[in-house]
Amino acid sequence: MENINDLLEKISLEKSVSLEEMPEIDLYMDQVIQLFDQKYKETKRNEDEKILTKTMINNYAKGKLFIPIKNKKYSKKHLILISLIYQLKGALSITDIKSTLQIINDKITSDDINLDAFYTSLLTLQKTNAENVSESIPLRHQEVKRVIDAEDEKLEQIMLIASLVNISNSYRKIAERLIDDLTETVAVPGTDTNTKK
Repeated sequence: MENINDLLEKISLEKSVSLEEMPEIDLYMDQVIQLFDQKYKETKRNEDEKILTKTMINNYAKGKLFIPIKNKKYSKKHLILISLIYQLKGALSITDIKSTLQIINDKITSDDINLDAFYTSLLTLQKTNAENVSESIPLRHQEVKRVIDAEDEKLEQIMLIASLVNISNSYRKIAERLIDDLTETVAVPGTDTNTKK
């Protein structure tokens, strides 16, 4: 099995597009794709994996996952939202991502959010999360070795995969419940209609 520390270094958990890397001028779609490709190329599982494509961006736009674009150009706000989508799509459905980002899109439209500050805080959390994962993976590996008590390295590796997927699924289920809570409809007293929280 690959050395855990080498593996963690290869997947670059801390990778993100910082605010400083996002130009203040609006970008065309090809430029957006190039920005994300350059930033995340080291994190790709293989050469065929696509970080971002025209089809993906068009689908995000059609699905209203981010605010409308103007003159076929993407602003810094769009780049932040696309970065959020990129981070969320590994675990959540497009429907859940839309539900999650709808509040942010509404706040952008009503000028009721400091998006740069929000994104900076998110990147800080992401860095902390990457550090926590880097510290916990060797512990998970040791726990697997203790539990499986086998000399077969492949079985040990499969056990670690299953353990990590189990943890990932647990976090995803919690996130999905939080999304449900975020978008839950409640009956308005005295009426038959439902409204969003």
